[in-house]
Amino acid sequence: MRKVGVRGKSTKKFGMLFSLMASIMAAILLGLSMSPISYATESTKKQLQDAKDRKAQSENELDTKKKDIEEMNEEKSSLQGQLNTLNTQLSEVSNNLEQIEEQIGSKENEIENTLAELDVAKQDQENQYVSMKKRIQFIYEKQNFIVMEMVFGFSNFSDFLNQNQYIEQLTSYDRRKLTEYIQIKELIEEKEETLESEKEQLDMYHAKQQAEQSRVAGLVSQTSGTIQQYANDISDAEAKAEEIETQIKAQEEDIKQLEAKLAEEMRLSKLAAASTWRDISEVTFAEGDRYLLANLIYCEAGAEPYEGKVAVGAVVINRVLSSVYPDTVVGVIYQNRQFSPVASGRLALALAEGRATASCFQAADEAMKGYSNVGNCVYFRTPIPGLSGRNIGGHVFY
Repeated sequence: MRKVGVRGKSTKKFGMLFSLMASIMAAILLGLSMSPISYATESTKKQLQDAKDRKAQSENELDTKKKDIEEMNEEKSSLQGQLNTLNTQLSEVSNNLEQIEEQIGSKENEIENTLAELDVAKQDQENQYVSMKKRIQFIYEKQNFIVMEMVFGFSNFSDFLNQNQYIEQLTSYDRRKLTEYIQIKELIEEKEETLESEKEQLDMYHAKQQAEQSRVAGLVSQTSGTIQQYANDISDAEAKAEEIETQIKAQEEDIKQLEAKLAEEMRLSKLAAASTWRDISEVTFAEGDRYLLANLIYCEAGAEPYEGKVAVGAVVINRVLSSVYPDTVVGVIYQNRQFSPVASGRLALALAEGRATASCFQAADEAMKGYSNVGNCVYFRTPIPGLSGRNIGGHVFY
């Protein structure tokens, strides 16, 4: 008896699944035979809102990029003005360098002349020193002999006077030479001081030359490099701006198409609301409808409160009752592009694994009895700006 009961139960479940598959195939064939009418769906509205959000984001990005380009162009113009000024200063520096180089050349000539004069003065000093040294040595060594010769060596007084005059001339010469020696020594000291001063001036000219060369050249190089970097950045930014503008044009075209599609869907939505509605008593449910509806409720509102589960079931049944939509649960659920779990494969997985919970089945039962907590609403989606309806859980029903 137990085996027979099990076989009977399995046979019943198989029959229910077979009936469900047959109903699904019939609904698919019915959908294929219908004209390709596009209804207002959660997917379309979400696509439109996403497209508008992407366009707004692109426009903001483009505005920011244009501001960046404007600021960089202003900075580049300012730097170009600075570079022009620096180039003018560089021309002045070039002229200054020519003058400094002339001064350096003149000073080097002066130093060479001073060195030559110093060498001559030192040679004269050396010669004077040697001569004076010999004369002094001779006088000290021979002074007694000279005196005796002077006293006894003259034959007459006239020769004596002549010799005396010679001695006076010799003494005067020695004094003059001594004075010259002292003057030469002072001249050497003066020349050495002059040479030291001229060398200091030469060092100063060289330092001034280096300062003039580096004063503007470094700034010119740095400013030129910065301008080139700005030029590269501006070029990159302009290329990016062109890319964004192209992207915005494509997004605008996408938005136009979605808006046209949504307008048609909203027209059909209003038509559905004004269409003829059957009473729930006129609907005959297939054996697998409860299982199918419960699993769709699980996919669409499994994490929603019970009230949200009932509302999703009511939307499906409202479509069954409306003359605008297919008149079976299978036909409504599998109508092209209406419920995202169908296209994504989530519903097929839920059906295969029996994921619907007890509350999902309870909500399906209430909806199939004709209870609706959302009136005649035939759509639901996550809320978006400008869409009004009844909010239950994470959905707005309209």
